[in-house]
Order: sequence, then structure tokens, then C-alpha cells
Amino acid sequence: MSLERSDIQEFVSRFEERHDPYARYASFDYCYNYFHPSSGNDLLGDMEKSCLALGFYLASWGMFRGSSFMLEKSAKNFESLVGYIASQDSCAWSIDVDSYTSENIEFLLEQYNEIRTILVPQNTSHLTLVTKIMLGVFGSVPANDRFFKQTFGDIFKGECGFSRINTKSLDCLSRFYQSNKPVIDQVSSKRMTVDFNSGVDTTLPYTKAKVVDMYGFTKAITGT
Repeated sequence: MSLERSDIQEFVSRFEERHDPYARYASFDYCYNYFHPSSGNDLLGDMEKSCLALGFYLASWGMFRGSSFMLEKSAKNFESLVGYIASQDSCAWSIDVDSYTSENIEFLLEQYNEIRTILVPQNTSHLTLVTKIMLGVFGSVPANDRFFKQTFGDIFKGECGFSRINTKSLDCLSRFYQSNKPVIDQVSSKRMTVDFNSGVDTTLPYTKAKVVDMYGFTKAITGT
């Protein structure tokens, strides 16, 4: 089965057409910029701002709607999670889909479980929420929402449905990246995050996992 895709640039370009400092998609940029170690932000010293930065990103990305337990929570609910994020070594931001080694996959799965335990009540769905947090804060994995699962479930039909994050799903994403490395690397190297204050590009590039996320989301949402 060939995993190489000729339409990655096309769908990523469609996503980037909506990339505006005032559009909801920019909420990823502001969240990723804020929590990235290069920002120098004092995550614990300005806890209120840290909670709001994370909360608004998640709200923009649909995590405060429908029957979500998040609807009943304030920004203060993120305090423990911000504490966990602040405790992470800077190497947590270096893991990307091009480095899904056995060791790094184990780390990501442990991180996923830590975030789920801190934030999500028992017997509550968590895949989309936790992967969106991992994407927005660390840029390390795509967000496994229904659009992403639709695209990649079709690509890996009969092998992985991406209904959970595990060694199999991360290995599939690694293989997809390796099969499409040139185009994903090119997009990642050219697409920088947007600065909140100025509205212009920073020098912080989108991660490769973010590019994979953009492809999975846009291909499904456009219905092609």
C-alpha cells in the first residue's frame, strides 16, 4: 500500500487561505507561541494568563460546545494542567512526527495519560481533547478529531481507525510522514506561527505534526 499523497500541498494551501490573525485557526499559533520554551513566559507566575491562553485555544477549536464537561468549567480548571506543562523539560517540544522512535512514542503515550488524568473526569471521552492539547501546547501529535480520523482512517483502512492514540496509530503517522517527507518538510519550514501583538509571522515554524493535522482536517472538511 502506497502512502504517498499528491494532494498534500493543495489541501494545506486551502487551510492557509483561512490563516488570518483574527481567524479562529490562529488560536493554535497563539497557544503554541505562548507555551513554547522560547517564549520565556512565566507560566506559573502568570497562572491566570496561562489558563486563559490554553482555554481560549480549546474554545476556538470546539472543545466548549455540545455536551462537553468543559462547559461547566472556568479557566481556573486548567491550573493543574498548566503546572504539569511547566514541569516538562524543553525536550518535550522537540518530539515531532519525524522522530517517533520507540522511546518517544512511549513518552507521548505517558504524556497523553498524564494530561487525561489531570483534566478529564473518569468515564468521559478524551481522545480529541487531549490530542488537541498536545498539538496546541507541544505541537507533537495531530488532533484526533472526527475530520482527522476520517482522512487517516481511509488512508489506513483495515489497519488503523485512529479511534485511540497508541503505538499503532503513532507508527502509522510516522510511516505517512516518511512517505511524504519532502512536501511536509517544505511546508513546515515555510509556515511560521503568527505573533499575537504584531500579527506578523514569528520565526517559530509549524511542526510537521501540525502540517499532518492540517492535511487530515482540511481534506475531510472539504469533502474531497
